[in-house]
Amino acid sequence: MTFLIYTNEEIFSTFVLNIYRLIYRMKKKELVLLCAILSMYSCSTPQKISYFQDLQQIESKDYSVDMNSANYEVKILPSDLLSIIVTGKDPAAVAMFNLPVTSSTINPGETELSTTPVLQSYLVDVNGDIDFPTLGRIKVAGLSRRGISDLLKDKISKYAKDPIVNVQLLNFKVSVLGEVNNPGTKGTSNERMTIMDAISLSGDLSIYGNRENVLLVRENNGKKEFHRFNLTSTDIFKSPYFYLKQNDVIYVQPNQAKQNSSRIDSAKQFNLSVASTVTAAISVIASLCIALFLK
Repeated sequence: MTFLIYTNEEIFSTFVLNIYRLIYRMKKKELVLLCAILSMYSCSTPQKISYFQDLQQIESKDYSVDMNSANYEVKILPSDLLSIIVTGKDPAAVAMFNLPVTSSTINPGETELSTTPVLQSYLVDVNGDIDFPTLGRIKVAGLSRRGISDLLKDKISKYAKDPIVNVQLLNFKVSVLGEVNNPGTKGTSNERMTIMDAISLSGDLSIYGNRENVLLVRENNGKKEFHRFNLTSTDIFKSPYFYLKQNDVIYVQPNQAKQNSSRIDSAKQFNLSVASTVTAAISVIASLCIALFLK
C-alpha cells in the first residue's frame, strides 16, 4: 500500500484548481448567486468588539447620562496609607500635630549625619484607627478624606486657631487581570478611577476579551461583592460600580473564540491549518467569481 503525503500548499492548490473548474462550468445565474453568498460572508465584520454599541441606535446627536458623580467619595479602609499635613497661621502652634518630615542617615565613609526629607504617613490598622500626634488614636475607617479633615480640624481647633488639614490617600490601586494588553496593578494619585480608566491604563482589552461580561470583585465589610459590566452598552455609566474603590479587582474573561482555541492541542493543529486554508480559498474564490462575472 502506498501513502501519499501532501503539504498544505499542495492541498490548497488542488482545492483552488477544482473550484475554479467548477466555477468555469457554472451558468451566469448560478455564478451571480455564488458571488452574492461569498460577498456576504467575506464582508461580514466581527461582532461584539466595539464599545457602547447602542449609541448607534440613538437618533439624537445630543446624548447624556446622569452619573451622579458629584456624590462619589472614596471611603478609607483598614491597611490604607494616609498622608496628613496640618498647617495654620501659626506654624509653631500646629507643629506638634505633624509627623517628622526628615530622617537622619549616615552615608558610607562619612561620620556626619545627613537629613533627607521624607513623606511621613499613617497606616490605618485592622481596627480602622490611626495613631495621631498629641490626639492619640482616632478612628478614620469609613470616613472620606473630607470627613477625616473635618474631624481633625474640630479636635485641633482646641489647641490652634484656624488649622488647615490636608489628607491624601497614598496607596489607591486596583488590579486588572485577564484579556487585557497590559495586566497588573494600576494606581492613581487622584483616587477617582473609573472602570474605563482602569481598562485604559491596562492598554485596552485584547481582541479576545469578552466585552459583554467583565467581572468586578470588591471587598466590602469583610464580604466579597461581584458585579459584571457590559462594555458594549452605555448602561455602564449608570452603574453604581462605575467608579472604582481601592483594592478592586477587574477580570476580563476570554471570549468564546479564545476558549475554543485554548482547547486545541497539538494533535488538532492540522485541523486548524485546514480551516485557515479553506478561509484563504474562500477569498480567492470570491475574487475569481467577481473576475469571471465582469467578463
